[in-house]
Amino acid sequence: MKKFNIATSCVPSMHYMVDISGKIKKIRKLIDVGEYFTINKARQFGKTTARYALKSELKDEYIVLNISFEGQGEKSFQDEESFSKSIFTMFADSVSFNDENLEKEFIELSKDVSNFKELSRKVTKFVKKNNKKIILLIDEVDKSSNNQLFLSFLGLLRDKYIGRNNGEDATFWSVVLFGVHDIKNLKVKVRPGEIEMLNSPWNVAVDFKVDMTFNPKEISTMLIDFEKDYKTGMDIEKISNLIYYYTSGYPYLVSKLPFLIHEELDDDFTEEGMKKAVKSLLKEKNTLFDDLIKNFENNKDLYRVIKSILLEGNKIGYNISNPILGMAEMYGIIKANNESVKIHNIIFEKYIYDYMISKRETSKGRETASVTRSEYIKENGDLDMTKVLDRFQDFMYREYRKEDEKFLEKNGRLIFLAWIKPIINGIGFYDVESETRDNKKMD
Repeated sequence: MKKFNIATSCVPSMHYMVDISGKIKKIRKLIDVGEYFTINKARQFGKTTARYALKSELKDEYIVLNISFEGQGEKSFQDEESFSKSIFTMFADSVSFNDENLEKEFIELSKDVSNFKELSRKVTKFVKKNNKKIILLIDEVDKSSNNQLFLSFLGLLRDKYIGRNNGEDATFWSVVLFGVHDIKNLKVKVRPGEIEMLNSPWNVAVDFKVDMTFNPKEISTMLIDFEKDYKTGMDIEKISNLIYYYTSGYPYLVSKLPFLIHEELDDDFTEEGMKKAVKSLLKEKNTLFDDLIKNFENNKDLYRVIKSILLEGNKIGYNISNPILGMAEMYGIIKANNESVKIHNIIFEKYIYDYMISKRETSKGRETASVTRSEYIKENGDLDMTKVLDRFQDFMYREYRKEDEKFLEKNGRLIFLAWIKPIINGIGFYDVESETRDNKKMD
């Protein structure tokens, strides 16, 4: 029986997963015409799944070398000889399971290469002797993006690409780099201690414009597959739209919510079940949320901009040449919203709200000390919202009457959320409506 996968790359025969064949076909079009490009997306955005799906799609027509710099020790980066040998060793490892002859050929190539010039010649000879075109997929390029040898290797690939297009060299037909950071914007240092060259080592790469998020129709393909096995009776269209509503198609979150409903909530694929899954997710400690908060803690300007968007209602224009906005988009925190930017998805919004509330609690503590949940719950279990607002108005007058209007506009939303959180926590669910998320007044 298949399962929802939230840990590693998804495999169609093993996992309930979104049908990404449409995206793979779009990526293949770039490869078929011999483009070099980078797929740089945030953590857990489906890059590894896409890489293996690409390999499967291409393997019959091309020789696909699928390598990763994950786990490559320092020895591989000691000098040009060590690096060049390790490249051919990685090539050998990538084909070892399916082609022993090709594996042996790469092992032989690794034995007598001592510098990049010899590496280049051997690549040329290998490409010329094979009838099939060679595709190179490189994962985890971030792991080596600050290493001079790796950057020089990218420069070598760039120069060979230019030579190929001018009929003066033979090289990989297409090279695809996978990582979080856009390697195309890196600069190459000539020697240690020098500033940098004007040319990026990857300035031959074309822009990658394939949308890697999932829309409701794509999400439904995963639920249809699941429903064939479990027959829960869910309204697939409704649940697909709900998943998209909370996740905006962020791949990890798209799989995570149905995983939680299936594993923890007895297949309660309803609107109420979806809210419970979101609540459960927001209480988790996982690598995606850890990275999100780490980015805030490591960059105060990033935190300030996200706070400005989320809590202060400021509308910030979409300009990814702005380094802070470019970083926020690269990490998957924001996305374009017409001419402005917005937080990528509601789950991120809620998690960031909770994070900011927690920071306020540990520094101020004024709001939460004022609230007792039982006072605001009616006998039938409903929230007495009239009393909530009346008491909050009294609280604001008592605690913040000396503050000016500018302070209240800037902090009011966070003060209210911090104040009401103890009432809702554990038994309720809140969702900031889209009109408010789109920077209108919370009142």
